[in-house]
Amino acid sequence: MFYDQKIWVGTGADQKPVCLLPQMANRHGLIAGATGTGKTITLKVMAEGFSDMGVPVFLGDIKGDLSGMVKPGEPNDKITERLMNVGVSSFKHESYPTVFWDVYGEQGHPIRTTVSEMGPLLLSRMLNLNDTQAGVLNILFRVADDEGMLLMDIKDIKAMLAYIGENASRYTLNYGNVSKASIGAIQRAIAIMEDQGGNKFFGEPALNIADWMQLDEEGRGFINILACDKLFLSPVMYSTFLLWMLSELYELLPEQGDQDKPRMVFFFDEAHLLFADCGKQLMDKIEQVVRLIRSKGVGVYFITQNPTDVPMNVLGQLGNRVQHALRAFTPLDQKAVKVAAQTFRANPTFDTEEAITQLKTGEALISFLDEAGAPCVVTRATILPPQSYMGAINETLRKAINETSPFTGVYDEVIDRDSAYEYLVGKMTQVAAPAPVYEPAPIRTAPVMEMPAAPVMQAQAVAPSQGFMVFDPTTGQYVQKQLDTMAAAPAAPAMQAAPVQAAPMQPATVQQNVLVLDPATGQYVQQLMTMQLDPATGQYAPVQTKEEVKATMEEIKAQEKAAKEAAKAEKDKAAEERRLRADELREERADRARSNNSVLGRMKNTAISTVTRTLTNELTRGILGTLTGKKK
Repeated sequence: MFYDQKIWVGTGADQKPVCLLPQMANRHGLIAGATGTGKTITLKVMAEGFSDMGVPVFLGDIKGDLSGMVKPGEPNDKITERLMNVGVSSFKHESYPTVFWDVYGEQGHPIRTTVSEMGPLLLSRMLNLNDTQAGVLNILFRVADDEGMLLMDIKDIKAMLAYIGENASRYTLNYGNVSKASIGAIQRAIAIMEDQGGNKFFGEPALNIADWMQLDEEGRGFINILACDKLFLSPVMYSTFLLWMLSELYELLPEQGDQDKPRMVFFFDEAHLLFADCGKQLMDKIEQVVRLIRSKGVGVYFITQNPTDVPMNVLGQLGNRVQHALRAFTPLDQKAVKVAAQTFRANPTFDTEEAITQLKTGEALISFLDEAGAPCVVTRATILPPQSYMGAINETLRKAINETSPFTGVYDEVIDRDSAYEYLVGKMTQVAAPAPVYEPAPIRTAPVMEMPAAPVMQAQAVAPSQGFMVFDPTTGQYVQKQLDTMAAAPAAPAMQAAPVQAAPMQPATVQQNVLVLDPATGQYVQQLMTMQLDPATGQYAPVQTKEEVKATMEEIKAQEKAAKEAAKAEKDKAAEERRLRADELREERADRARSNNSVLGRMKNTAISTVTRTLTNELTRGILGTLTGKKK
């Protein structure tokens, strides 16, 4: 409720209004609380206040009950009792200027953007790609940009994926590795997104953000409601879509600085989805947008069940807080309550941590920024009722609002202009087009006094040139090669204007000598090969008959067999050499054993043992005598 140039959100226990200052509304905010504690009512009261202030609002309608803002509320006993409790003397039920939007174009005006505007970072998140696949998508965008191909819709992405996949070797050195496995994974992710209806989001005409920033005849800001009941079934697409809108506002709006009121306010319901499974690069972008979009005059308000759903780096940027009741049934819930209580500026009249668990439905702990930008002491307050209808509207009223909207017919028809898909399809069509067929000029039956026209030549099949087709066995390809010994063919004489005769029929296959590279000598040798006529080009190309293929396979098998036999012979030879050496060593050991077993050998061993034992004893007694000081 707009009151005294402020947004009256609730009334404290001392019957004093708790208001949000317009000049501090772009410092962002948080509305938190468990299910059924009144977050939606708080959101509607704040949105109505911004609209009365002349500030356009955008919010997502997940359950459908926010659509009731298009018609005035209906008085009842509960609203009357609430008004008495909050001390509102003059209260008027009224409707608000509302525009309905829908990504799928079913419950509102369709919203579209181009693939280029979405960018590779957000598109990778929408497709749920890993780092490697996201890198390939970045290469796709870079190639499209460098080669001047527009990326407008999903079919452009598909065409570009096929294009860079077929030409991966061309782009690897300049852009990075492009694997077919990654391209296949991206194509599967696109197919899943198409099944969910995500392809309707890409195309033209693209949304003009300025259309959301409109005022009605009374100077009230339009409330733009996005139907999210179907979009919310794909949480990643929902969060990525809202993040794209924030990014667009940040990039398109000029710097505004601190003003009397914000330029626009953005409510992000179910905010925990924005930060779920969020990579570092995307998280850095979110933090950057939240930190800097304030200077563009945009306020962002996150709605979630628990404040811990929002990362600390982002939570620290939210100056305006509304905390509804939290349930503390588990140790984890109790820890969350404690963290939420510590984020408020303490009030000496009550315990914040205890109050969070005791709040009734419609009550909240509120702490807004004061004129100096400092957080106020937390206040336990009762939230005002909304002035618009609390509940969803029927389809008849929604249809009537859409038909009378100022944007009727602006975004309804899809425009498909030439982009990457059309360019690549045209390019492939030109490459695949057959060679033109020239028909002979008709034979005149009577002389004509005009200048004779140039004769029309009829294409004839060209006989194979001797030695030009060369087979390279290292690559397995036939290549054109000009040898030094080959003289250039004489130029064909100019044709005279004469009746054109039909070319003789060329044989389908011919036998001809072809120069083949011999890797052993590095020289070209002649080899008789079968040449087959290609009707499309009129040229002969080397082929192999079944007999030649069979002979080649037999030769390959014979070479493999010979190689195996040579390897086996070498292995057997090495084994024989090892066996002979082992026999020699064994014989030497036997000879030494026989020598030691003789009488002379035993005597020699005994003498050696006696001398060794005597020397050992003498050395031992000498060492002991030295240590003990005794002579031996």
